[in-house]
Amino acid sequence: MTVDDAVARALAIGPDSSAAERTIDITTLGARSGIARRIEIWFHRVDGRWYLTGMPGPRNWYANLQANPRFVVHLKHGVTAHLPATAAPVDEPTRRRVITAVLDLQNRPEIAARVSRRQNFDEWFAYSPLVEIVFDDVTVRTASSTQPA
Repeated sequence: MTVDDAVARALAIGPDSSAAERTIDITTLGARSGIARRIEIWFHRVDGRWYLTGMPGPRNWYANLQANPRFVVHLKHGVTAHLPATAAPVDEPTRRRVITAVLDLQNRPEIAARVSRRQNFDEWFAYSPLVEIVFDDVTVRTASSTQPA
């Protein structure tokens, strides 16, 4: 196994991936301060592409990415890797597909038990932050996108 294989496997998350497998850190630059900010967040893979989203409402990481779309994805489940990326906006049809997939996951009994209420599509669609992760390294994008979901 090479590091590239391990990275590809770590990025090959799908609907049945565990919470640990979807957990990454990201480092963004503060929208106002320009200071590096590192947080833990889940990432999602839908139709062979990767996304960051979150509960409806303002999120600092999203404001940071809107101001400075360059960031670093830090893989940590089964492999340590620091992958430079860019946050790309998504169009409405993509937003609909991604939010639907994320809510299918969020509303599964094992995950929904940790959340106070069932997640609502209309609220998420209207108010959740959402960006596509575009990795700088084309080989990372292509190797991982060929892994099964």
